[in-house]
Amino acid sequence: MSAERPAAVVDIRHEVCPMTYVRTKLALEALQAGQVLEVHLRGEEPRRNVPASAQDDGHAVLDLLPQADGSYVLLLRKGG
Repeated sequence: MSAERPAAVVDIRHEVCPMTYVRTKLALEALQAGQVLEVHLRGEEPRRNVPASAQDDGHAVLDLLPQADGSYVLLLRKGG
């Protein structure tokens, strides 16, 4: 896991696509380039789509960590 503290955290575990990435994108837009966003997500579709969409938008996926409850924690670094 990245040792950096996230600048912001967004919980999209109760959202469905496409709102999962919409909420993530809005959170990323509020950050400065280089800052880290921690995203809490659940489900196979968001686990695949949110990191891929973030990369397509120029952000870096730092980590995708499975949690004991079946959810995931995604760490993204905002691109410049």
